[in-house]
Amino acid sequence: MSKSWTKKDGPQGDICLGTRIRLARNLAKLPFPATANRDQAKQVMKTAKELSGGLDQLASFRFLDLAEVDELERQILMEKHLISPEHTKKTSNKGLILSENEDISIMVNEEDHFRIQVLMPGLQLNEAWELANRVDDLIEANVDYAFDPDIGYLTACPTNVGTGMRGSLMLHLPGLARINQLGNVLKSVSQFGLVVRGLYGEGSESYGSIYQISNQVSLGHSESDMLEHLARVAEQITASERQARKYLQEHNLPESEDQIYRAYGLLAHARIISTKEALDLLSTVLLGIDLGLIHDLDRGLVKKLMVEIRSAHLQKMMGQSLPAQERDRLRASLIRERLNR
Repeated sequence: MSKSWTKKDGPQGDICLGTRIRLARNLAKLPFPATANRDQAKQVMKTAKELSGGLDQLASFRFLDLAEVDELERQILMEKHLISPEHTKKTSNKGLILSENEDISIMVNEEDHFRIQVLMPGLQLNEAWELANRVDDLIEANVDYAFDPDIGYLTACPTNVGTGMRGSLMLHLPGLARINQLGNVLKSVSQFGLVVRGLYGEGSESYGSIYQISNQVSLGHSESDMLEHLARVAEQITASERQARKYLQEHNLPESEDQIYRAYGLLAHARIISTKEALDLLSTVLLGIDLGLIHDLDRGLVKKLMVEIRSAHLQKMMGQSLPAQERDRLRASLIRERLNR
């Protein structure tokens, strides 16, 4: 299997960790998932399973009935951003269409009948949109979408009505956090009509100075306009983060160096560590690599650890479910082993 998008580098990947384009789509003449009965939800699942075989001109796909996927595997899918936290719960008649290299995932019976997602490393809004549009066209050739000629695509959430598109960028902003400008920058994002969310989207916390920014409303705007606007704001945020990192190099080097090597030291020697603390410290070490302060540590290794030390990935690696305290112990052991090779 090809590497997941989380393990690849992309354009401006030192700041933009990933790009996601999501399209909300519903089938005509069927209620939205929240009000559909069991037979109607099963009908959507049946349609989705049939559609998964018609996407093979793009890639190899598999269809997952989430009721048949154990809880740990569902959590891994969530940690990879392939499904939402909500899609891991109450899994009856919920599904996932997933490409082999995991750059395309389609949630079935989440908030909408279909949530088409394309995920790419780095800043690749246009490329992700083009692929999402191809997936959407292939599906629409075989089903009738809920669509109004005056309004656009009809969706469960009013903010998605219209194009049904949401573009998101996952940004790593430790420089701004360290010069205490992160709050001001994120506040300005909302003034541009965008929304800021945590690591796993709506309602989640931010770990490791990682934030998602995305468009908030799709009605009355074309896809190209929304993507252009998101790209402009992302460019400003990226420029601010680069300025912050330059400031740390030129004016705050002793303090920055101390924080970065303390983080490195804790990771290399800790015996117990939580997911949040580990991600925060790995974020600081990643900043140290990007600032040129740490030379003997591979950036790819740190990025890989930022995924592998999450709870479900860790338990999968160990081959069993583990209580929180044991996870914290094994997480510290894994990080020590990787950093001290």
